[in-house]
Amino acid sequence: MKPDLFQAPDYYLLDDLLTEEHKLIRDAARAWVKREVSPIIEEYAQKAEFPKQIISGLAEIGGFGPYIPTEYGGAGLDQISYGLIMQEIERGDSGVRSTSSVQSSLVMYPIWKYGNEEQRNKYLPKLATGEMIGCFGLTEPDHGSNPSGMITNFKDMGDHYLLNGAKMWISNAPFADIAVVWAKNEEGRIHGLIVERGMEGFTTPETHNKWSLRASATGELIFDNVKVPKENLLPNKSGLGAPLGCLDSARYGIAWGAIGAAMDCYDTALRYSKERIQFDKPIGATQLQQKKLAEMITEITKAQMLTWRLGVLRNEGRATSAQISMAKRNNVNMALEIARDARQMLGGMGITGEYSIMRHMMNLESVVTYEGTHDIHLLITGMDVTGFPAFK
Repeated sequence: MKPDLFQAPDYYLLDDLLTEEHKLIRDAARAWVKREVSPIIEEYAQKAEFPKQIISGLAEIGGFGPYIPTEYGGAGLDQISYGLIMQEIERGDSGVRSTSSVQSSLVMYPIWKYGNEEQRNKYLPKLATGEMIGCFGLTEPDHGSNPSGMITNFKDMGDHYLLNGAKMWISNAPFADIAVVWAKNEEGRIHGLIVERGMEGFTTPETHNKWSLRASATGELIFDNVKVPKENLLPNKSGLGAPLGCLDSARYGIAWGAIGAAMDCYDTALRYSKERIQFDKPIGATQLQQKKLAEMITEITKAQMLTWRLGVLRNEGRATSAQISMAKRNNVNMALEIARDARQMLGGMGITGEYSIMRHMMNLESVVTYEGTHDIHLLITGMDVTGFPAFK
């Protein structure tokens, strides 16, 4: 394994907009990725296996619920810190960042925001340390972009709820200890339930043969007359807005994470362009390759500015769902385009595991789809600026 020589681009000196704490948190995450992720990630991607040994390290760098208050085991950090951590983790691998995002925004966030004190104290400290891993059950086999059509349901049986249904494309599912599951009650109202591994009738078959996010464990959640204790219902919010609030937090993290993947592809291509000699000179001295690199750094810089401003708005409680959608769509698309151009610059070497580019490109094909597809986010922005919903 070659040493990780990554150097982060900062063309507009955006580090000047960060606090010293922000930079310390980011640099600690960056050093951990170089030390613990980069040397092993190609092997685990080839094996299609999640490296479980990094879970404790993810916790140590704040990868699990960094914005959760310290009283519940979190680090109590701000939203820009959260974003920077996601950026550095995804610079290593999108699948590893997915594990971190799910734990933080889709499991810890709803328990913190929608749960009661007993639930917060029971689950959040263990989730923060990685002692417990969670997953998020919203997407169903027949209901992806339209989650309101879900058929997973639960019935009140007096002393417990009876849960039936299935969820698909669930990150962390194969080894998760708990699942935050969204299901309809008998009136058709969506609620969140905490389902624990070991409950009779609850199974999590793994999804195999993925070309993307190969170093992330993906699976299904199957509920066959699962008895869920009534105290496991999240009491403080219901309706579709509850899971969508979790997705806002996750999409925000993805907007930062995609920049990390783009920066890694750019840095790899830039370094290669200075070393690869063709026609008696480095390919970086040719116009076409300089055009690619100039466009890459321009798009990365624009994404950095977009996301930093979104982080400020998140810290102030002023960021809208539509603003988050714009950043998620723009930045993931940007990262995909950069990955494709970087792969071309490396020629045949770009498809090998000796470089990270092809792995990033394959991963980003999932990232552009999950947490709201590229097209759905365009429609969210379109509805926001026109006032007309075009979903139906």
